Amino acid sequence: MKRVFGRGRVRGFVAGLLVPLLVACSTRHRAGPNEEGSTRPGKHDKRVLELDLTAGAPETSGGGLFSLPASRTYTGLVRALEKGLAADTTAGVLVRLGDGGLDLAQAQEVSELLTRYGKKGLPVVCHADGLSNATAAFVQRACTRRYLGAAGEAATVGIAAEIVYMRSLLDRLKIEVDFLHVGKFKSGPEPLLQDGPSPEAREALDFALGSVREGWLSLAVKPDAKAALETGPWSPPEAKAHGLIDEVGYVSDAVADAHKLAKTTATEVVFGPRSSSKHGLDLGDIIRTLTGGENETTSPHVAVVPMEGAITTNAGGPFSSSGITSQAMVKVLQRLGRNDAVKAVVVRIDSPGGSPLASDLIWHELMKLRKKKPVLCSVGGMAASGGFYIASGAQKIYAEPSSIVGSIGVFGGKLVVSPALKEIGVSSYTFPASHAEGAGERAGYLSPLVPWNDETRGRVRALMQGIYDLFIARVAEGRKMPAEKVLASAEGRVWSAPQGLERGLIDQIGGLLDVIVEARRLGKVPADSVVTVEGAAEGLLDMLNLSDDDEADAAHVSEALARYEAKKTIPLDVLPAALRPFAASLAPLFMGESVVAALPYAITVR
Repeated sequence: MKRVFGRGRVRGFVAGLLVPLLVACSTRHRAGPNEEGSTRPGKHDKRVLELDLTAGAPETSGGGLFSLPASRTYTGLVRALEKGLAADTTAGVLVRLGDGGLDLAQAQEVSELLTRYGKKGLPVVCHADGLSNATAAFVQRACTRRYLGAAGEAATVGIAAEIVYMRSLLDRLKIEVDFLHVGKFKSGPEPLLQDGPSPEAREALDFALGSVREGWLSLAVKPDAKAALETGPWSPPEAKAHGLIDEVGYVSDAVADAHKLAKTTATEVVFGPRSSSKHGLDLGDIIRTLTGGENETTSPHVAVVPMEGAITTNAGGPFSSSGITSQAMVKVLQRLGRNDAVKAVVVRIDSPGGSPLASDLIWHELMKLRKKKPVLCSVGGMAASGGFYIASGAQKIYAEPSSIVGSIGVFGGKLVVSPALKEIGVSSYTFPASHAEGAGERAGYLSPLVPWNDETRGRVRALMQGIYDLFIARVAEGRKMPAEKVLASAEGRVWSAPQGLERGLIDQIGGLLDVIVEARRLGKVPADSVVTVEGAAEGLLDMLNLSDDDEADAAHVSEALARYEAKKTIPLDVLPAALRPFAASLAPLFMGESVVAALPYAITVR
């Protein structure tokens, strides 16, 4: 009781600080949920369900002070589609994609769910300001009517992976690279060690990308459209001529068409920024976000825990996403284990990996949790390296055809900048306390000023081999597979989900809703039971690094803030998007860890 009461005081303290801001914001007008000729439906009126995907469907609520409500996450989107399909009042669907929308793994599941509306004879009208590889394939499969803005484009140009190699630049800057890896396909350090891919890296990536391409092209329903997916970009008239879309027009045209086909003007926005009838920010909503109240339910239900981004031990700043942190996730999983109303847990993972230590802590907690209740995993874009380490703690793993799994391997090292500093007249010297041979190199083994000698390099390699062996053992235990079978699919090699299914790395091809349905069955809860999204409430408290024993008065909040200020953070948001996966994967190395279990690039189809 002491711990719970203390935390409540912290939340009240923080919420109190936000009151002036919320009062100011609450007077701002936002557009209502019904526009462009739509009317508000009565309780029993037939209606068009509107999905506003212009801001995408984030896997997590974002963490920090201003988290999205659970209804605005990808889980909320899937639940909205599930509810709409079961409702007798649904007369059709309108999908607004804007120029963003979904990544390929999400597009595959959402398009499958929308085809179920089409099979019931319900119109599914989609409008996009611009189409990408993923959304062009999405509208092909999901929509009965497809619109593209007159000033937009269909950027359907095919799938490729890009990796930036920096060895020549580092040589020119006189920066030495000390990196090692375990597994011949673990190509993580290659961008720093080489000016191009090794044969092993090329083989593994070509094999995985070929499978992802097959899944992407399978979404196209017309032969002409399938060919056009790889030969763009297309102007709107050209996209229409090639069967990628049906009409060129504005959102208002698509809205009118949806109303005509559905034979109703009533529209209900069930997902997106306009899905709430409230205007402005609401103090109650913010407090519920801070306290986790939005998800509180005493009825038997399934809980979804989104885990997205690089894996670290500690959380980042309150105004940015911090990825997957063991500090927060362990507490979330422990709380779900104690909650008797939670009958099954679904872990939704989209991660290239990161810290082996953090991955192992989360894996351990999942293994403990699955002794109490069913624990299943849904893979989004990828569960690679440390992400797969975590996923293997679930009893069953589901993934979309375009998902990437595996990359079981580790790498580690450091950049040595002392030669570069010497070029500009800066010298360094290490003074070891011991005068034994090699003492300086050992003492400075993580220092960017001291290169490794052969002995230190050998010790690092032994350390990495130990972590790799542990990784293999954890996957073998979690997947209930012989270690020899895991090794056959390891060595850092990446696999598409269908390839992973053949090798026993996953259990089934399927999306988040498939996993939720199975979790309900295993948890013995009703098919229409509540689904909660867990984890966001821990964000602020863990970012402040509050311990379980903190009495949360103002003094302890001040101490917590001081601890937060002293933490090491890496501002990944300032980097170009293409470089963030690589930087995030290496982040643990710059925060004191010597080895990472990570995929240093993201295979993302947009």
